[in-house]
Amino acid sequence: MTKAYPPSMTGIDHGAAARDHLWLHFTRMQDYEVPVIVRGEGCYLYDDRGKRYLDALAGLFAVNIGYSYGDEIGQVAHEQMRELPYYTNWSYAHPRSIELATRLNELSPDTVNRAFFVSGGSEAVESAWKIARQYHMARGERRWKAVARRTAYHGTTMGALSINGVPALRAPFEPLVPDVLHVRNTNRYHRPFDETEDEFTGFLLDDLESAIEQAGPETVAMVIMEPIQNAGGSFTPPVGYFQGVREICDRYGILLCADEVITGFGRVGAWFASEKYDIQPDLITCAKGLSSAYAPIGAVLAGERVFEPFAQKTAMLSHGITFGGHPVSCAVALKNLEIMERDGIVTGVAAYEDVFRAQLATLLELDIVGDLRGAGYMWALELVKDKERRTTLAGVESEYTRARAGFSSEEAETLLRGFLSPELFERGLICRADDRGDPVIQISPPLVAREEEFSQIVGILGDVLTEAWKRIS
Repeated sequence: MTKAYPPSMTGIDHGAAARDHLWLHFTRMQDYEVPVIVRGEGCYLYDDRGKRYLDALAGLFAVNIGYSYGDEIGQVAHEQMRELPYYTNWSYAHPRSIELATRLNELSPDTVNRAFFVSGGSEAVESAWKIARQYHMARGERRWKAVARRTAYHGTTMGALSINGVPALRAPFEPLVPDVLHVRNTNRYHRPFDETEDEFTGFLLDDLESAIEQAGPETVAMVIMEPIQNAGGSFTPPVGYFQGVREICDRYGILLCADEVITGFGRVGAWFASEKYDIQPDLITCAKGLSSAYAPIGAVLAGERVFEPFAQKTAMLSHGITFGGHPVSCAVALKNLEIMERDGIVTGVAAYEDVFRAQLATLLELDIVGDLRGAGYMWALELVKDKERRTTLAGVESEYTRARAGFSSEEAETLLRGFLSPELFERGLICRADDRGDPVIQISPPLVAREEEFSQIVGILGDVLTEAWKRIS
């Protein structure tokens, strides 16, 4: 049943006030009519004019349980506020942070057993790098470098931004934190047509090891990779890839960090994608789905091997976050995890993954769609100008093919931001037209989405992409 909500008691024009006073994140503000989202229900959002949108991006890959658990989660937040609204984890603890750390130990891979709480994903990545640096220093080694992958997104704080593999995001803030090496990612779509899976895995591992050797293995503190790389369009790992990464890290004494800020807590049909792909990380960064975005919280999960140097008599991790492990956020996260287990959210993703993929795969019949990739509820469609030659909308060709010229970056900009994004939104679908790598449409709905939502996503995408093809051809 649709709920009726009273108008704001403040009497302000929210749209006008947003234009005058609110600075939006990653948004071109000039002449921008700010959508004002006022409520959510299930997989849907409603704006201040009553229009409904299917949120096929789960907020920002975060609202795993959807928008209908506000009463239940709000009650535990209220109870925690009455009992203890705040206390710090600096030299103290409180029941909720202890309980959440214990619960994460139960759900996470065996290689990690301890939680360091932060406020979100960027802070988690930042903290993981600092932990890795101080870990090596505590063991008598001076290691500071990190290895990440090209096009990968890991956050926006200065350390996390330095790890990012998206040059356009780093450029305005350089010089950044030294030193980060960027190696090839697992995008197989633009690889040679006749390359086998084993050959692709070998190529990637050779690239990683060569980069480490070139940098000096004794200077490298951490390798950080998402199990499925989000930026660029849901790049899944080839067979044997993460086992090879693990072996290389062990050989050179480097910590392996799995960035599960997006993939953690059910998005790919397992509590952690590290288990799905047998990564065996030393560190895991997580956030988003930990609370299903009902409260800001993140964590770095570490194993006993990493913690051991900090457990010595005078040792201490020289790092802290004021709101890390906030009692209310921890209470919300605990209730979120309880709901996910009680309502079969994670098992539901595994059960419906093939159904979702099969519906999305019908879009491969469109001339503009070259590739579909991903897992669970985390998918991307790569957009192309020439499917046979795999020429992208930005005119990027595979280095192994000789295609006729594709569209310029300006034309791709016009198509993605000038047509696709506003048209999808106008038709009531929130997803992402992204060009941090080759142009893709990213689809990642709340984990409670089922066939009805799948059909709506595919139907709207099919209509809009068909129109987009007419415009570019």
